[in-house]
Amino acid sequence: MQLEDASKWPVVLVVEDDELLRWSAMIVLEDSGYSVLEASDAGEALTTLEQRADVRIIFTDVQMPGAIDGVRLAHLVSQRWPLLKIIVTSGRMRLHQDDLPKGGVYLMKPYSATELTTAVYEVRAGG
Repeated sequence: MQLEDASKWPVVLVVEDDELLRWSAMIVLEDSGYSVLEASDAGEALTTLEQRADVRIIFTDVQMPGAIDGVRLAHLVSQRWPLLKIIVTSGRMRLHQDDLPKGGVYLMKPYSATELTTAVYEVRAGG
């Protein structure tokens, strides 16, 4: 089986204030062939998105320090970069589809490596 050219895979921005969880998600995604960027809060994520035109998927936690939580970040990103795919995760809050921007996906913590890669694959494929 021939693997797809990794250069065609989208860049994923992981936004998570917990360093261990952020690194864990990044390793899972990198091991799956994705290019991964990181941000520890919404402000850092927005700065990255303003500087990088190649980000296609954002994976963000809900609870983060600062004035903007992950749900608000998802809505801001959806308004400013409408083609970006969004996955939101939380272990404390159970989100519903109407809490997220159109097309947003919710992934409950704790999630497995398979659940994360499946969620990214599904939003990538438009599902």
